Amino acid sequence: MTGTPPGTGCPWVRTPPRTYEITVQGHLDDHWSDRLGGLRIERRGDGTSVLTGHVVDQAGLHGVLSGLRDIGVVLLEVRALSEDAVPPPR
Repeated sequence: MTGTPPGTGCPWVRTPPRTYEITVQGHLDDHWSDRLGGLRIERRGDGTSVLTGHVVDQAGLHGVLSGLRDIGVVLLEVRALSEDAVPPPR
């Protein structure tokens, strides 16, 4: 199990925390933030909501995506951001 480069999809390789921007259809209320990994929710004028924040690993990302599915939200986009593109916390 040694010598496997990070990010190859091997189950024993832990990915580092990443910042994600997840765009969904509709406006989410702020109370959903706790259920969705504490991500910041921004409601946009085009009728979408953008969730932004750090996710510990791929399991955490899947947890956020599962939470969105469970509340019936339509997923439009998931993007991993570079650290210099991360908006400051509120």
